[in-house]
Amino acid sequence: MRAVPTSPTPRATPPSNTAPPSNTAPSNTPPSHAAQPRLAELECVLERITYANEETGYTVARVATAKSGSDLLTVVGALLGAQVGESLRLTGRWRTHPKYGKQFEAESYTTVLPATVQGIRRYLGSGMIKGIGPVMADRMVEHFGTDILRIIEEEPERLVEVQGLGPKRTKRIAEAWEEQKAIKEVMVFLQGVGVSTSLAVRIYKQYGDRSIDTVRKEPYRLASDVWGIGFKTADTIAQAVGIPHDSPERIKAGLQYTLSEAADDGHCFLPEPNLVTAAEKILGVGRELIVPALDELARDEGVVREPIPGEGEDAATIPAVYLVPFHRAERSLARGLLELLDAPADRLQAFAGVDWDKALPWLKRRTGQALAPEQEEAVKLALTSKVAVLTGGPGCGKSFTVRSVVELAAAKKAKIVLVAPTGRAAKRLAELTGHEAATVHRLLQLQPGGDPKFDQDNPLDADLVVVDECSMVDLILANKLVKAIPRGAHLLLVGDVDQLPSVGAGEVLADLLGAEVIPRVRLTRIFRQAQQSGIVVNAHRVNNGDHPRTHGYPDFFLFPCEDQEEAARLTVDVVANRIPRKFGLDPRRDVQVLTPMHRGAAGSGALNALLQEALTPHDDRRPERRYGGRVFRVGDKVTQLRNNYDKGEAGVFNGTVGVVTSVSLEEQSLTVLTDEDESVEYAFDELDELAHAYSITIHRSQGSEYPAVVIPLTTGAWTMLRRNLLYTGITRAKKLVVLVGSRRALAAAVRTAGAGRRHTALAHRLSR
Repeated sequence: MRAVPTSPTPRATPPSNTAPPSNTAPSNTPPSHAAQPRLAELECVLERITYANEETGYTVARVATAKSGSDLLTVVGALLGAQVGESLRLTGRWRTHPKYGKQFEAESYTTVLPATVQGIRRYLGSGMIKGIGPVMADRMVEHFGTDILRIIEEEPERLVEVQGLGPKRTKRIAEAWEEQKAIKEVMVFLQGVGVSTSLAVRIYKQYGDRSIDTVRKEPYRLASDVWGIGFKTADTIAQAVGIPHDSPERIKAGLQYTLSEAADDGHCFLPEPNLVTAAEKILGVGRELIVPALDELARDEGVVREPIPGEGEDAATIPAVYLVPFHRAERSLARGLLELLDAPADRLQAFAGVDWDKALPWLKRRTGQALAPEQEEAVKLALTSKVAVLTGGPGCGKSFTVRSVVELAAAKKAKIVLVAPTGRAAKRLAELTGHEAATVHRLLQLQPGGDPKFDQDNPLDADLVVVDECSMVDLILANKLVKAIPRGAHLLLVGDVDQLPSVGAGEVLADLLGAEVIPRVRLTRIFRQAQQSGIVVNAHRVNNGDHPRTHGYPDFFLFPCEDQEEAARLTVDVVANRIPRKFGLDPRRDVQVLTPMHRGAAGSGALNALLQEALTPHDDRRPERRYGGRVFRVGDKVTQLRNNYDKGEAGVFNGTVGVVTSVSLEEQSLTVLTDEDESVEYAFDELDELAHAYSITIHRSQGSEYPAVVIPLTTGAWTMLRRNLLYTGITRAKKLVVLVGSRRALAAAVRTAGAGRRHTALAHRLSR
């Protein structure tokens, strides 16, 4: 249950590029010549939030007071965490804005229990207390009047007097009220040391009654135990509770954080000099303190040091420092791949002596299409080599090659397992081959905590395993998969190495192609029918560093626009109006906006707010739920932000996309139908795991394919504009690509090569 804030919330002023759109929300910027008004208090009921920025905390809200009646007042300031229906006591200043008129600028707030019938009815019906919805709130207030809150607190057994409230439901309501009271004490302490409401709830869920003791004595534990809390937040808390700046525990936690940040950037390790230099900047202490702490961390097995040979004959050895999970996974993956290659058994032995002069004509009759020479080579390799890699760009026939491999294996009654990193990719693979396909997570049946049901001790029953969209498979996931493949089975890894590497650490596909021991085929010929597609032609042009042709194709367009905010508005118009009108595509189901980055006027964050307003606007007749800066409504397209092994039948994983199908204020939960056709329930205090997915970053789109893709390109994303980023975005589209934005930004993306290789040693470990 979400806890009620009980101490002042610090004011947050939004930077200029995160201010609310001028047509939807007032500003909190007073005239520069105005004298500073005196502090004032305002007691009110929060009626509506018209804008909230979850990064800055800045909020624009409408409130009712005892004097205002039906006329709502405008409040601006840091109200993040406050919920519609709550009674608030605000501290701040009255100002008169030249455009929006009189408004209250809140600097802090506390929640108070409402005192009026109307306030109590709104409070109880808003979903604050599990088990009470709007209808039941009306009945309870009708029966007990303003005494209802005291009844819940002191005489909850009397709630059965209300029609529809039996003993079981009454007990739930009483327990929910008590839980809220228990959280309250924790909240007072945590907010006193600078912890936001949403993080305080997570801390309480993790530690319960031990929350205060843990925060006081072991604040750096929070960074590893509580999702959403990194070293910086833990460090702020540690300073508030008196942990010294040069404490060895702080420095060791900072070193692990530095490696964790590197892993988030894709690196499996950092060279020790890079690690020490980065840690100096983060920790604000000298290397004379960092190096001994690193020595101690290595002795305690908190990190692993290992010399890695540099590339080239004369290259110096790299003193690599790993976090333990990545070191274990890299060694284990290399060992597993070599064991697969060297296995004496062969579960596709029938293909060792196959007559290809007969097999290939049979395949042509079966599929109605002949294989090109490159494709023939790939098919033979997949069925005769126990590990093989197939790579190539769009239109080069990877899909037909995979289908051909599966057709031949099925003809020999082989047990075939098809797998992909995402639900969308798995569906596409199943449609392509006519065989069932699964995501890696579902195939391995990951248990709570992340341990798979299938591993080296309990391998899959498979003769051939085909992994599609392999460019997005990270080191940890690849290791879990390879462990589960029985020795003697064949593994075919399929992917486009020119796309962005995986979101997680590692560069598995590129490393396999860099290891001479792994057999591979790269398809390079673009088939004639694919040459008619602007998507295919321009993807290859971008990959070669050439400007895309934006005229003359029915499936590739550019809407030029230099201003970032105008580009955002144009993107919404293209999605909500132009594409549906011209192509008949559904703007929510068929069209996906892909951005270079999350922040900025044309980033995913801002576009999600605009697209939601255009496609799933507020409706007084339908329930909705706000969490932080987001509001969730039925029909919203959403995505999961982290792996959660406790949700659904076999976990819900980072990047899973779905649609909100119901919101229940009474049960304090909403339901999402995922793209794997599974209904998953989220309690309101779990909504930090969800974000809107009308617009997502290109990185998060890996492994997925959409009928239509719209890509806003602006100079605001300058640092992210890379050739492989644009190439990946274009290749996510099946029928249509629309670029919106700056010609200058498009040119920058085309001419700028990728960000360089990651720090990995898988290719070295695969060396004989």
